[in-house]
Amino acid sequence: RMIDLKEIKTDLENNIEKLKSKGCEVNIKEVISLQEKKNSTQTSVDELKQEKNNLSKRIGQESANGSDVNKLKAEAESINKKIDAEVDRFNSLQLKFSELVAQIPNLPDDDVPRGDSEDHNIVLDEVIYRKEEGLDHVEIGNKLGLLDFDLANKISGSRYVVLKGKLAQLQRALIQFMLDHAEANGYSEYYVPLIVNSESLFGTGQLPKFEEDQFSVGQDKYLIPTAEVPLTNFIRDKVLDGDELPLKLCAHTPCFRSEAGSYGKDTKGMIRQHQFEKVEIVQIVHPENSESVLDELVTNAKSLLDHLELSYRTVNLCTGDLGFSAAKTIDIEVWLPSQNRYREISSCSNFKCFQARRLNSKAKDKSGKFIPHTLNGSALAVGRCLVAIIENYFDKNKGILVPKALKKYLKFDCIELQEN
Repeated sequence: RMIDLKEIKTDLENNIEKLKSKGCEVNIKEVISLQEKKNSTQTSVDELKQEKNNLSKRIGQESANGSDVNKLKAEAESINKKIDAEVDRFNSLQLKFSELVAQIPNLPDDDVPRGDSEDHNIVLDEVIYRKEEGLDHVEIGNKLGLLDFDLANKISGSRYVVLKGKLAQLQRALIQFMLDHAEANGYSEYYVPLIVNSESLFGTGQLPKFEEDQFSVGQDKYLIPTAEVPLTNFIRDKVLDGDELPLKLCAHTPCFRSEAGSYGKDTKGMIRQHQFEKVEIVQIVHPENSESVLDELVTNAKSLLDHLELSYRTVNLCTGDLGFSAAKTIDIEVWLPSQNRYREISSCSNFKCFQARRLNSKAKDKSGKFIPHTLNGSALAVGRCLVAIIENYFDKNKGILVPKALKKYLKFDCIELQEN
């Protein structure tokens, strides 16, 4: 249920460098040495148990013949003590090995650029509808009287928002639009729990390394950081029918993140909040298809922005910007006029067999057993999409014009400015 050390050992020095470039602090050679010692100790235990079994048979035979077996019994007791000592040693090695190996991130793909920050990400393409500077969504929200951070702060604290009236309806329309798009692309929709246990978060890679990023609700349970967690855990401890792959799952959920370590970043507005909405798509696929399915996920997210006529670009994340569980991630970034720059609105990732291993999931078809690959993507982050619409579709004389793609979900074409 851990990372494939065999794969790491096939090109050890290069793979150690790859993992270091992802911020891995675990000594890989120490982990490999622990594994060898653990396996050697297990072999020793097995051999001692076999020796004890042979001795037990001999004691039985000698007893039946009326021979004195006290010396043999003393020998058996000595072997028992050796077994106990070796089992203790094995358990100690196993514990240390498990703790370290659980902290090793997924190996990045060969075509992931090496680098330690977003400055080393590679822009793949750019699609422009309109790309102007403009007002901040907070300022526009105040002009409309429909975006209330003060009320949210009073109720909950910082990094929350209250959406009112037509703005709340616009968000709901966005969610329905995204779910309809997912269904049209073959995804089955699910309603999932918003609270999961620690084993679920371990399986997808948020625990143990990123516990401080999660909202704990006690009793070994946490609020979900994304619907990826419950959806991907559908396959935990299961042997899937390989002929039924791919599994295409989607869900709309609120998501909860403590945003530990982000103090001072995006403190104003809706860009980085403790609670936000997202429509998540997940695929469980045959290993030979995961690279093409990543392209499919990216195309799906881009298509939503094309329908909404929002400018965007796609970016291949470098190793230093890559998530713990991902082998490769393509981000889609939307244009925000107030910041005069692109900001992430979707991350589409191929985890290869990393999550399936942690989830103890396998698949079986006519050719035999294999470990499936998992992928997911935001389709899209609803709050950031709402921000992009507020800023890109704001008319200073009228208000927020509703994008054509959303008009069928709403009873209005414009969220009007309030008269002073």
